[in-house]
Amino acid sequence: MRSKNLMPETAASAYKSEDFDAFIQKERHEMLRYVSKEASTVLDVGCAVGSFGELLKSNYPVEVWGIEINEYAATEAANKLDKVICGAFDENLDLPQAKFDCIVFNDVLEHLVDPYNALLYAKILLKDGGTIVASIPNVRYFDNIWKLLIDKDWKYTQNGILDRTHLRFFTYRSILSTFNKLGYQVELIEGINPLENEHSHRVRSFKFLNSILLNQIEDMRYLQFAVIARPKVL
Repeated sequence: MRSKNLMPETAASAYKSEDFDAFIQKERHEMLRYVSKEASTVLDVGCAVGSFGELLKSNYPVEVWGIEINEYAATEAANKLDKVICGAFDENLDLPQAKFDCIVFNDVLEHLVDPYNALLYAKILLKDGGTIVASIPNVRYFDNIWKLLIDKDWKYTQNGILDRTHLRFFTYRSILSTFNKLGYQVELIEGINPLENEHSHRVRSFKFLNSILLNQIEDMRYLQFAVIARPKVL
């Protein structure tokens, strides 16, 4: 099953650029531990070229489906995953209901025009007891706030927090409130990919500020948050 490639031509061509190709090839090893080893069927939304799904399959006896809007990336992913559908993640895909033990959004929700409907649609696709696993960029990341406050700049880039294709921005609290309002129970949320280079001026500045503020900005240490959420039982 394939649906029309809805990504604008300029964005599609960016997928083939050297910089963006390096981004979509990442396997996201740090996200592997959030997917239950008991999951038998996983849907990877925004699977890119299938690197994370391939990592899952190499570690667990799992069937992995992928959704990818870019035809070039979807073709690559089809060589690695059990099934790949090229199209936008919405009800028009007509995916089987109650099919998946886990649905993964690795740095995907922030790219969507309507991530809220995407999460509502995901509930229909999950088996009873199924989970959402997501990596979500943290707009309060210290490097990002530093550039805003000290450099007085908000400049979109090829990737990172201010990726030029990001349409939504999230914080620790807004992640929790979003999932809660959509009928999910967040079972785990924790920071991943913290500030690096212990000797850099920016890291020292963060540690000093966090110390005098009694760890009130600890969330700013992390580039992303890893989330495990499960639909609430009514």
